[in-house]
Amino acid sequence: MALHFQSLAELEALCTHLYIGTDLTQRIEAEKALLELIDSPECLSKCQLLLEQGTTSYAQLLAATCLSKLVSRVSPLPVEQRIDIRNYILNYVASQPKLAPFVIQALIQVIAKITKSGWFEVQKDRFVFREIIADVKTFLQGAMEHCIIGVIILSELTQEMNLDPLSMGFSRQEYWSGALPDPGIEPESPVSPALQVDYSRPSAKHRKIATSFRDTSLKDILVLACSLLKEILAKPLNLQDQDQQNLVMQVLKLVLNCLNFDFIGSSADESADDLCTVQIPTTWRAIFLEPETLDLFFNLYHSLPPLLSQLALSCLVQFASTRRSLFSSPERAKYLGNLIKGVKRILENPQGLSDPGNYHEFCRFLARLKTNYQLGELVMVKEYPEVIRLIANFTITSLQHWEFAPNSVHYLLTLWQRMVASVPFVKSTEPHLLDTYAPEITKAFITSRLESVAVVVRDNLDDPLDDTTTVFQQLEQLCTVSRCEYEKTCTLLVQLFDQNAQNYQKLLHSASRVTVDMAIQEGRLAWLVYLVGTVVGGRLTYTSTDEHDAMDGELSCRVFQLISLMDTGLPQCSNEKIELAILWFLDQFRKTYVGDQLQRTSKVVRLRSDVSRVPEKAWKVVKVYARMSEVLGITDDNHVLETFMTKIVTNLKYWGRCEPVISRTLQFLNDLSVGYILLKKLVKIDAVKFMLKNHTSEHFPFLGISGSYSLSDFRCRTAFYTALTRLLMVDLGEDEDEFENFMLPLTVSFETVLQIFNNNFKQEDVKRMLIGLARDLRGIAFALNTKTSYTMLFDWMYPTYLPILQRAIEQWYGEPACTTPILKLMAELMQNRSQRLNFDVSSPNGILLFREASKMICTYAISETEPVVLSTLGMSHPGPHELHHQLRSSCTPVCPHIHLRGTHCS
Repeated sequence: MALHFQSLAELEALCTHLYIGTDLTQRIEAEKALLELIDSPECLSKCQLLLEQGTTSYAQLLAATCLSKLVSRVSPLPVEQRIDIRNYILNYVASQPKLAPFVIQALIQVIAKITKSGWFEVQKDRFVFREIIADVKTFLQGAMEHCIIGVIILSELTQEMNLDPLSMGFSRQEYWSGALPDPGIEPESPVSPALQVDYSRPSAKHRKIATSFRDTSLKDILVLACSLLKEILAKPLNLQDQDQQNLVMQVLKLVLNCLNFDFIGSSADESADDLCTVQIPTTWRAIFLEPETLDLFFNLYHSLPPLLSQLALSCLVQFASTRRSLFSSPERAKYLGNLIKGVKRILENPQGLSDPGNYHEFCRFLARLKTNYQLGELVMVKEYPEVIRLIANFTITSLQHWEFAPNSVHYLLTLWQRMVASVPFVKSTEPHLLDTYAPEITKAFITSRLESVAVVVRDNLDDPLDDTTTVFQQLEQLCTVSRCEYEKTCTLLVQLFDQNAQNYQKLLHSASRVTVDMAIQEGRLAWLVYLVGTVVGGRLTYTSTDEHDAMDGELSCRVFQLISLMDTGLPQCSNEKIELAILWFLDQFRKTYVGDQLQRTSKVVRLRSDVSRVPEKAWKVVKVYARMSEVLGITDDNHVLETFMTKIVTNLKYWGRCEPVISRTLQFLNDLSVGYILLKKLVKIDAVKFMLKNHTSEHFPFLGISGSYSLSDFRCRTAFYTALTRLLMVDLGEDEDEFENFMLPLTVSFETVLQIFNNNFKQEDVKRMLIGLARDLRGIAFALNTKTSYTMLFDWMYPTYLPILQRAIEQWYGEPACTTPILKLMAELMQNRSQRLNFDVSSPNGILLFREASKMICTYAISETEPVVLSTLGMSHPGPHELHHQLRSSCTPVCPHIHLRGTHCS
């Protein structure tokens, strides 16, 4: 489409089609035409025409977009032309302050890009593009509209200087393509050798510019912004004046951009919020030592409406995150004291915290306090006793209102977790009072979650238990808090567990069960099981005593009783949430009291009644298993492992159609099968022997291939066979007969597939069966880490069954659900883990493996590219084998250089 714009009307019509048009064809044509405009010699004149005579904001936006692309090219415009563009835009926005906000924003971005790209450019012995700071001051001295524009310019410039394209995920090719702003230096510009920047490293250029901007201008911008805020606060605030509100908002955003600046080039990940420390330059120290600086932002919080006050709190979050080394010890104590006074003032006047934005930022603020300051420093603050009481009450209230801003609770729990974890290291004689308030926090969390169940069920709300990621995160934080004054926590949980378990049993034996009441009771039991697992797991994070171990046993005893009750009711009485909670508890108990953890965490004594000198029999764990021995007959971790395996087998039998339970159960089984000590104990258990001999769909329905199971559910099978093969390997050695017996169910399945293939019958069943087999074999191959065991698997697969997988690739090459598991299996077979592919010199297995892998790769590649190849060679539509032979006969032979990573062929 040739570009001949005869009138302004044509340009504005294109803008309309581009920004608000509904016709896709017209929009595409408009995009093409406007891309040509950017490359046209008339670009600048047309942009000027749109800005000066355009009748719509979209025309002005188009002009700003074109200018932004123009100044971002790899080959920058001449210095004089860029200066003219910058000055023109400054004059334009000054003369028309009532432009649409998005137009002003786009034009200011052009100024920021020009300034950054020419930051080091010199003309007549002066840095011409750094004069923007002085130019902006003229805006700040003008009317309200001009002042707002001046602040936006500084804010946008600060953001642009802090923007590293490569840290945002852009490649160097994208950076240099002109699609991104290029902060390069014009080659012919007279640049000092000290300011030369490596053009081949965009990040290095960015850091050079950002560092210079930080050292020469950023502090002045922050001081200027703070002085503007002081002037605003000194006058009566008219909150009904939109211009004044807009000015305050823009100034607060400017301060926040200054404090968020990447001062040391760390490119910190914003998602790592709780680990952030603001690396304030030492030259800024005087600003932070002035008490008036913090007071300014606390006063702004109390004076402004919620939309603006949360920006003030965001700034305070950054002030609280200031690096410790900026201050001496006395200065740090004084600075912390001012922060604590501000916290106290906010909590004494909590009206503003009813706004979710303010509430969230204040929670972040509290968490940052403990991140950057030690508990020993906090307790030395005069207001600490009163402030910790207020924070505790605030936390309790927040936990009780669980439906309000649930994502903010993370920060409060982070605060208390770190406070409690610091208790053993406090050397100060001042009381920390955590033994008073931590149990109250734990109690509030427990009771609020139990009370939420009835509301969720009756009002049909989203259940917090469904968001397992958030639940696990909160429980991991609570586990440390709950171990402070553990006696109180344990007493509360025992009381609540007994009460709810009794109510649940009554409902089970009731003739007329009320569905709502049953759902409420099951939800409460699920929460209680999660909580018991949490406090038991907390033993690893907090100093514990023998009495605490006994309490763990008391709580665990109740959960094991509940497991027995739930399993006896299967399959009629079942609840997915309780099952998932039980698996969480079992995993926490395993980490704390089973296997190798036993020797590191449990107090053991020699029983007087045991005169045996055999170490395994002579040493018994007393405290944690005392109550469990009396009630359940569980005397040590061997009995616990039997309970674990019985539960795993039960879940795999009865929960085959519930992917979350099966997946979590298999993850638990995998975790059990990792340690050698546990493996030696597990293989002696009858449930494990049963699994090794009966891993079929008859006993474990999730191994079935019926259409009622989703193909995505088959992924569980890999984890199952990985764990099962680890158990098999303990006593396998070189016993090929034992391995053949283990592989018998898979042998039967492959023979069935082969028979169906030959009869061309029920192809869908064959496909599902092959998907399952590929996932099974991948799990087995992953666990075989010795040359002997791997050779057994290869001899079993070749030459009988690998061709079946080859045929499956030919048959269903266009279905990723089938090809992906098979190709992943081949990739696993290629992995030379623990040198398992180092076959004997006389063995042809290496060559055979390479040949089969190459054949599968070629078959898959040829099948996928068949349409393109056929159209190129003018062939009919042969199958993959015929196509392969035709290609070999009609194309120039090429010797493929294939490197299979990790494969060692003899």
